[in-house]
Amino acid sequence: MASLQVVEIEGKHLKLSNLDKVLYPGAGFTKGRVIDYYVRISPVLLPHLAGRPVTMKRYPEGVDQEFFFEKNAPKHRPDWVKTAPIWSSGNNRYVNYVLVDDLPTLVWVANLASIELHPSLSLAKDIDCPTMIVFDLDPGPPANIVQCAQVGLWVREIFHHFGLESFPKTSGSKGLQMYVPLYTPTSYEQTKPFAHALARLLEQEHPDLIVSDMKKAIRTNKVFVDWSQNDEHKTTVAIYSLRARERPTVSTPVTWEEVERALKKKDPKLLVFEAPQVLERAAKLGDLFEPVLKLKQKLPDLTKLTAEAPEPEAVERAVQAETRGNSKPRARTVGATKTSGKKSAKAVDQSAPPTKHRRKV
Repeated sequence: MASLQVVEIEGKHLKLSNLDKVLYPGAGFTKGRVIDYYVRISPVLLPHLAGRPVTMKRYPEGVDQEFFFEKNAPKHRPDWVKTAPIWSSGNNRYVNYVLVDDLPTLVWVANLASIELHPSLSLAKDIDCPTMIVFDLDPGPPANIVQCAQVGLWVREIFHHFGLESFPKTSGSKGLQMYVPLYTPTSYEQTKPFAHALARLLEQEHPDLIVSDMKKAIRTNKVFVDWSQNDEHKTTVAIYSLRARERPTVSTPVTWEEVERALKKKDPKLLVFEAPQVLERAAKLGDLFEPVLKLKQKLPDLTKLTAEAPEPEAVERAVQAETRGNSKPRARTVGATKTSGKKSAKAVDQSAPPTKHRRKV
């Protein structure tokens, strides 16, 4: 029989199982250490998960064994685990996503061997409105995160032109990811074409290094600027989430100075962080991704950039014309930007009326 340990967290009782089970064989990292990491990182992690539907990526036998994605909350969940009913047109039903809004729920999820956490870019209360635009810079071998650093800096320059601040994090796997917080009225019909246009523009300007097409056959020694993450039915790995690699690496917030240093030294190891290092960084630096929680920014109005429909080709021409115009880039600092006082979405239980949450999954 599997060993069980009952713990009390914030008044909730949880049964933790198989704490000595090794989930990272290459590092001897156990399930108990996975749970311990998530408990210790929770002060900076939980605000980034609050109110967002979360897809769990579970590895019950360890990172070197089979895994599965779980969107619908397990039926055996405790009654205090909150969920958000989101309409799935593919399944023609509501899917009850877990809302990881508090520490007991985070520990319960980690005990399911959900090593990776993948939240939506939207809050459950307004599922059709992304609160950010995201770029996943994915290197095709032999390219690595150093080449991603260069691409990331180019992306930053374009957003600076529009007066938008961007924030980098490691994917915890091979690449680099960039987040541009919005928290202003928008939709995926706006963010996705804009992201696609920017990726195509970068590919046009740097064809030897960048591709915007997701075909793996053309990625060799190039960086794929994955714009497609900006979609209502996709998720991106959470900041501070563990990754299912040989060692317990983490999707880690970094500064642009760290990105520039890795590029200058051409050292990919400068942008690889494991769980113990991330805990030390959080204790020392706080949450480098905190602005992503509240910074109000607005994408350029596509209708003012072009009279055409906002398809990628039309948007690309408009963005290209804007960024190549005579105006100088308008860099914006976080300290000079008005932030939002918008509260996190209030969790809704499975029994709540599902009419407000419609989304394709």
